[in-house]
Amino acid sequence: MAEKSTTTAEPTAEHLEVSGLSYEQAREELVSTVRSLEAGNLPLEESLRLWERGEALADHCQAWLDGARRKLEQAQAAREEKTAG
Repeated sequence: MAEKSTTTAEPTAEHLEVSGLSYEQAREELVSTVRSLEAGNLPLEESLRLWERGEALADHCQAWLDGARRKLEQAQAAREEKTAG
């Protein structure tokens, strides 16, 4: 069985840390990351690193959107409860 090699393509904790980014910051960086990957002129290691970062950014953006959706649903339910009561 082959050992897992450690290369620069493996993401670091710092690289994947996106929790401090706003939705807008994460989305802007994600768009930039996708453009870089689509250009296709990067070495494999850099492409893999960017792909991992893009995955982390996409997950972060989705978490923001899910949170916003929950808040809207809660506000709507509270409004409906108020008008029904």
